[in-house]
Amino acid sequence: MKHNKKRNVGIVYELLLQHISNKLIEGDKRSAKIATKLIEQNFKKGTELYKEFRLFNALSKSNITNTHTVASIINEAKIASKKLDQKKLEREKSKLLKDINYRINDKNFYYRSIPNYRDLGLVQMALNEWRTTESDIKKLVDLEVRIGELLLKDKNIVTEDKDYNVTHSDRLVLKILTEKFNKRYNDDLTRDQKKIIEHYVFLSDKNPSLLENFFTQKKKEAIVILESFEDKSDNKYLLSKVDNVKSKINELNSSNINDTSVIKFLTLTKMINEISKEL
Repeated sequence: MKHNKKRNVGIVYELLLQHISNKLIEGDKRSAKIATKLIEQNFKKGTELYKEFRLFNALSKSNITNTHTVASIINEAKIASKKLDQKKLEREKSKLLKDINYRINDKNFYYRSIPNYRDLGLVQMALNEWRTTESDIKKLVDLEVRIGELLLKDKNIVTEDKDYNVTHSDRLVLKILTEKFNKRYNDDLTRDQKKIIEHYVFLSDKNPSLLENFFTQKKKEAIVILESFEDKSDNKYLLSKVDNVKSKINELNSSNINDTSVIKFLTLTKMINEISKEL
């Protein structure tokens, strides 16, 4: 099943965020501001685009563990999607695409990589199918089964923690920092490293005590892994380095977190992951 990615509200929104992130990293604040204004103008409350975007996020980002809840969510989403003013929604999408073409004017805009592209495509196809008057039953059943699987899938997104209260600007900062750290390491960050950056972005201002607890726990985990390595490994060269590494871990300050200390924790995490492979 195919769909038009340019009329996929979830994909276009992600592309706009990526564009803003790239422009800020390049130091092109003017272009970043133009794209930010487009989001503010086109996704403002009361628009059909905003309503579909909220519905879109409910299906693509929710973390559901109870299978009995899935059917209820799908049914509510189906009802909500049919209540949208389809003609107005399409006009708003056309206006957004026109704004992107004329005000951003980037030939590579629609060709950036979206990590969860398939999930976002699935949600848009389901929304489209629920609104059609001549739905294909087999196609509809297949889409709803896959939407159910998406809802139950562990997204492993720490931003869903109630303590975070994440804003769009928070997500933007996360994207920028992640890209910067990726460039620094010349490689994709690991799952654990991404989690460290997420905690740093979302908790440093809103809940510093929780952030301190998180990094203190990361230090403890590292020490436990090193001690396990000492007990099980016969690699004399690596064993000779353990005490020095332990000392460096203990020296890490988990109460005053900044970019420099985050880099140290990222390096520590990478090193510990490598040691874990030896166990």
